Amino acid sequence: MTHARTIVIEEALRWRGTPYRHQGSVHGAGCDCLGLVRAIWRRLYGEEPEPVPPYTPDWSEDGPEALLEGARRWLVEVEAAAPGDVVLFRMAPGGPVKHAAILTAPSRIVHAYWGRAVVESRFTSFWRTRVAASFSFPGVDSWLR
Repeated sequence: MTHARTIVIEEALRWRGTPYRHQGSVHGAGCDCLGLVRAIWRRLYGEEPEPVPPYTPDWSEDGPEALLEGARRWLVEVEAAAPGDVVLFRMAPGGPVKHAAILTAPSRIVHAYWGRAVVESRFTSFWRTRVAASFSFPGVDSWLR
C-alpha cells in the first residue's frame, strides 16, 4: 500500500466520532459523507478544487447525479475499490448516488452516518449491493511523500 493510501485511511479513521452535520466538513464539529471526502482531499492536496453546490440530505429523492458527476470530475474511477478509495452508493434502486464512504480495509468503511457521527462500519452485503461506483484519489498509487 502506498504512503498516500495510508494517509487516506488514517485521516478517515481520525474523523471517527465527529458528529453528523449536513454539509459540514469540520473535524470534531461536524461533517456529512461528502464533508469527509472533502476533508481527505484537503489533507492530500490543500484547497478543494471547486465550491460545493447546495444539496439535500434526503437519500430517497430523485434528482441529478451531482455526487457521481463531481467524483468523475476530480477522482479516478476504478473497477474495484481498494483500501483508501472512495465508494459511492445508491440508497434506492434507480435513485441518484447519495452516499459516500472511504474503504479502510476490504471489509470496513468509514462514513458519516446520518443522525449519529462519523463511524467505521462493516462493509456488509447491505452496503455492497448499493455500490454505484468506486474512485481513487488522483495519484494515490504513485504519490510518495
